[in-house]
Amino acid sequence: MNLSTKQKQHLKGLAHSLKPVVQLGSNGLTEGVLAEIENALSHHELIKVKIPTDERDLKKAIIDAIVRETQAFHVQTIGHTLILFKPSDEKKIQLPKA
Repeated sequence: MNLSTKQKQHLKGLAHSLKPVVQLGSNGLTEGVLAEIENALSHHELIKVKIPTDERDLKKAIIDAIVRETQAFHVQTIGHTLILFKPSDEKKIQLPKA
């Protein structure tokens, strides 16, 4: 399943007021950080992750790794903030039709 443009716009609107739930530290992307992202996604479905690096290639590699490992949808990246969506079994967020 891929997200349509309409669905992404809906999620961006919902994410606007959210604060980052997970922030990568000086150790970068560790298994503990990935576990925390997974936990936050299963609880909230839509989260922001703060990636404090100025290197574009490194940031892209980290984002790709997070998306691959969590199997979440990459909604948007703004500056150092990544917005992720992963529907849970409870379907807390209703997406508009594609």
